[in-house]
Amino acid sequence: MDLPEAIEMEDMEIPPPDAPPYTNNLHTQKAFEVLNVFRKQNILCDVILEAEGVEIPAHRIVLASCSQYFSAMFTSELSESRAEKIILQEVDGRALSLLIDFVYTSEVQVTEENVQTLLPAASLLQLNDVRDACCDFLQKQLHPTNCLGIRAFADVHSCSELYHYGQNYTMQHFSAVVHSDEFFALPAAQVCELISSDHLTVHSEEEVFEAVVSWVKQDPSNRSDYMPQLVEHVRLPLLSRDYLIQRVEEEQLIKGISSTGNSDCKDFLIEAMKYHLLPKEQRGTMKNPRTRLRTPIGLPKLMLVVGGQAPKAIRSVEVYDFKEETWTQAAEMPSRRCRAGVAVLNGMVYAVGGFNGSLRVRTVDVYDPVRNMWSSVASMEARRSTLGVAVLNGMIYAVGGFDGTTGLSSVEAYDPKMNEWRPVAQMNTRRSSVGVAVLNGFLYAVGGYDGASRHCLSSVERYDPADNKWSTVAEMSTRRSGAGVGVVDGLLYAVGGHDGPMVRKSVEVYNPDSDRWSQVADMTLCRRNAGVASVNGLLYVVGGDDGTSNLASVECFNPRTDNWSLVRTTMTTGRSYSGIATIDKVPSLNAYREANSLQWDPESMKTEGAYAQLPNP
Repeated sequence: MDLPEAIEMEDMEIPPPDAPPYTNNLHTQKAFEVLNVFRKQNILCDVILEAEGVEIPAHRIVLASCSQYFSAMFTSELSESRAEKIILQEVDGRALSLLIDFVYTSEVQVTEENVQTLLPAASLLQLNDVRDACCDFLQKQLHPTNCLGIRAFADVHSCSELYHYGQNYTMQHFSAVVHSDEFFALPAAQVCELISSDHLTVHSEEEVFEAVVSWVKQDPSNRSDYMPQLVEHVRLPLLSRDYLIQRVEEEQLIKGISSTGNSDCKDFLIEAMKYHLLPKEQRGTMKNPRTRLRTPIGLPKLMLVVGGQAPKAIRSVEVYDFKEETWTQAAEMPSRRCRAGVAVLNGMVYAVGGFNGSLRVRTVDVYDPVRNMWSSVASMEARRSTLGVAVLNGMIYAVGGFDGTTGLSSVEAYDPKMNEWRPVAQMNTRRSSVGVAVLNGFLYAVGGYDGASRHCLSSVERYDPADNKWSTVAEMSTRRSGAGVGVVDGLLYAVGGHDGPMVRKSVEVYNPDSDRWSQVADMTLCRRNAGVASVNGLLYVVGGDDGTSNLASVECFNPRTDNWSLVRTTMTTGRSYSGIATIDKVPSLNAYREANSLQWDPESMKTEGAYAQLPNP
């Protein structure tokens, strides 16, 4: 190409690129709004849908474009493709009207009143968005009083995700489900299926046995014969020997006083007794489904912060929901209490000893999370404040503390079955403001204040319940009184505390295999007399004081990253010397009583074609 040609081409006008097309995002919406007006005025409609006498004019092309069911119908060679009226059998007329409204408007209101008819109709017409909305609605309505019915409903209509969610919910809330009318209405086969699950969440196998007895006694003349096949799925060897002798063996349905005489039940009882006669190291050789431990699906957790000093002893109890990341108030304790020990046993929260603002006390209050109520149990033998409390082998141990005069080395244990406290071996050292935790079947007492020499302690003792003796283990690297103590992944953490006037933010961790302490990352803030909870592999440190004021903040430690972070929300009240308890999130008794809707009887569900006819709630 020569120069004149190049210049000539450069001077040519280049057309602009294609302009973007004009787009009106409201066009489709407006078109459907007009079509819906046409439908309601029966303009250009070419088909009438009928269900239970309800007639709805519509446009074939609109129905086919939104529903695979109608698309297949109107494009086939079947007579319905040309019929002026199509009668939909066993479809609720009101549900059909709502679904056709949805086709034209993309809106539907799912309610307790319509969900039982809307979901089957949406499934049939293959309106999957509505079907999923119904499943989401039912999932949010799950409650111990209705979960069995919702689970059965989901099974009938092949809503697999809702079914599995309902199944897991039932497993997690078994303790409440077994008191519902739905449970007592289950057929024997479904009761067997339920109680045979490894994933049942129960505090004790006693709950399973009592549920079986209650179900049979609802209709003993017709259900007694099922007792052997039900007891086969109760893990009797996992019950205590006392419960087997005093409760199971004495149950009339086991004794065979019923019309059938249940010799098989006695065989299962004998098997359980033999299990208890074996030495512990040999029990593993008796392998069958009744000796296998249950592995429950974890429930969402709540953290209770009980009482405390703010700046005086208080009664209030705050509750942190880990999933929602919110704080709420629970029922207040019967009296003011700080510097108490707090422990959870069989789902109940025990507040042990402490200081009421005037006196060191030996009283014990118990909180029932389901009823949101406090009550009292037997008092300790000694008055104790700034004590350590932990649960080991079904017993609550109260360790050390201060009685108003001196620091204590004494320890006592509470037996909830006998409702009594009894002394066990004393520690080697007096310890008040002591941290206590359980690790690998031993009770650890960490640091504290000895009172006698007026020293904060770095020493640590370990209690072996098998021989009722305390022994010393490796000391911490620093003195800590009022340290928080918690266990994560088999390691023992000592958090904060103080040595005289110096409040610490440092944290160290004990490995029982090596009998050594090592340092981990410091907390964000200095804290002493804080509460500690271990949840889902994380360590939470709650409140405390920094030497100047009480704290409302909460910190979280991740051992995998060796990192501390402040929890987004704080308590409403800054407090130190409070007790911490972590419990499963279960419905309150008020919610249980108020759940009067969506209670279905699975036995009354009759499948007809693709539908299950359910009683009105």
